[in-house]
Amino acid sequence: MTARQNTSADLVIIGAGIMGLWAAYHAEKEGIETLLVDRDAPGSGASNGLLGALMAYMPDQWDEKKQFQFEALAALEGQVRLLEEETGLETGYRRSGRVMPLYQERQVRTARLRADEAARNWRLGEHRFEWKVVEEPPEKDWPSRSEGALAYVHETLAAHVAPRGVVAALKTFLSTARHVRIIRKEVAAIDAGAHGIVFSVGERIGFGKAVVSAGVGAFSLLQPLWAPEGLPLGRPVKGQAALLAAACDPALPILFDNGLYVIAHARGRVAVGSTSEDEFDRPFATDGKLEDLIAAARIAVPALRDAPVVERWAGLRPRGVHREPMIGALEDMPDVIALGGGFKTSFGIANRLAGHAIGLVSDNTVSVQDLPDIYNLEIYLRRANKNLG
Repeated sequence: MTARQNTSADLVIIGAGIMGLWAAYHAEKEGIETLLVDRDAPGSGASNGLLGALMAYMPDQWDEKKQFQFEALAALEGQVRLLEEETGLETGYRRSGRVMPLYQERQVRTARLRADEAARNWRLGEHRFEWKVVEEPPEKDWPSRSEGALAYVHETLAAHVAPRGVVAALKTFLSTARHVRIIRKEVAAIDAGAHGIVFSVGERIGFGKAVVSAGVGAFSLLQPLWAPEGLPLGRPVKGQAALLAAACDPALPILFDNGLYVIAHARGRVAVGSTSEDEFDRPFATDGKLEDLIAAARIAVPALRDAPVVERWAGLRPRGVHREPMIGALEDMPDVIALGGGFKTSFGIANRLAGHAIGLVSDNTVSVQDLPDIYNLEIYLRRANKNLG
């Protein structure tokens, strides 16, 4: 798709990460004339990672936020299957479940109580996803039996995708879009009063409505429009991951063990991650923190002990002030819609949030679903003020 000069667009989506790509997908379905703008190639930021874990919140202490995420994760399977049909590409989606070692009696007791809560809350129609406490790993050597592990949680709700597979499918869908154009330019500011986007090269383009889904960059773009001066809306968090070559079945459950993720993908690749670093000097460089995770994965999974590392990756993820996404129209500027800041939950709920944002653009009441109160932008600002104090 080639860039064309235009003086205005009905909708401008700023940021072509996973949020922006899903927003553009829904805009195309709604027939909204849209410009998708990013300095970099679509999906080349944090959405270009390796893990793709789709894991639900714990099933106890249930609330509307957990219910929303559960429904979004459940609906994502059907959405990516449709995307696969529309593009002929695989997204790597597997509802593989998850296994988690437990090392303390307190963890075991809590996990057993959560089994009852999962039976009550992890329900999709007549189907119930399971949360079981077992004495041995459900799959041999995934992980290997640890002398320190007292038991294991095995749950069947978790899933995973290949992040680059989803991005590639969305890009392919948009490559033949009738209503969405993609241009690579850096957005310097939003002149909401004049309904204009200001590019770093000095050019401007008008918009009817704008969706700001620029990942880490969304915080600085929205701050002067929405937040008091000096109030930070979020921060970048560095993550590191690796891809190993090993012939492991992608149906194997996600291994999660005290911050270590091991995920078997298709075509003989296994993802290992991930760090969450608030302090860093080199945001896109890997270091010893990743090597420690790779070493831990080799100990936990015998199939990885001699597996070569085929890629090391580092990137920045947008963490909002309270880990929750920024989603909604700005109170004093309803034609500007925030869409981002979801941190670790973004990939699993991006489709649902993007559909909500485009529903606000098109006034489609079917797409505009009720969101958890914690996502409310007023609450978001209050939490930001509290953090500053």
